[in-house]
Amino acid sequence: MSESDSSREGEPEPRNWTDFWCVKLLTPSSSSSAFISVSGECPLHLDEVRHFLTLCPELSLGWFEEGRLVAFIIGSLWDQERLSLDALTLHRPHGSTVHVHVLAVHRTFRQQGKGSILMWRYLQYLRCLPYVRRAVLMCEDFLVPFYQRSGFHVLGPSEITVGPLTFTEMFYPVRGHAFMRRNSGC
Repeated sequence: MSESDSSREGEPEPRNWTDFWCVKLLTPSSSSSAFISVSGECPLHLDEVRHFLTLCPELSLGWFEEGRLVAFIIGSLWDQERLSLDALTLHRPHGSTVHVHVLAVHRTFRQQGKGSILMWRYLQYLRCLPYVRRAVLMCEDFLVPFYQRSGFHVLGPSEITVGPLTFTEMFYPVRGHAFMRRNSGC
């Protein structure tokens, strides 16, 4: 045994980087963790989270740190140019537009850039899906600059309102499909 080997004796094995953080697709079994991870600050109810993760888990992405879900995105497919009330609950399997229902970050992990990074990873992932042509979302006015920094463009006021709340509808063109490029990593 060399001297360098003996100095490592008794030290814990180095951990894989994915033990610290990773981004991966969510599954229906992630629904409770997703809902609880944002302490009820999710615009979706637990049943809706479970519904979309059952129908289209491939359109979700979660950020895990040390095995704990700290941020996530949930989407579904939509087949119209603009969002309507039906878009809040339906998944249209033959659609070419991803409706981003929610980007949520646990409150203790906010203001660290995780939301921006997760959205960037999600949009890159969508480029790997040959049937996706664009992403749409609706948000409150104060979030418009955040989504614009991610590459979204304003479509205008959403026809959807919740009580006194109004929303702005935004879109992101999914161009240059990575699946068409060699060695794209998709």
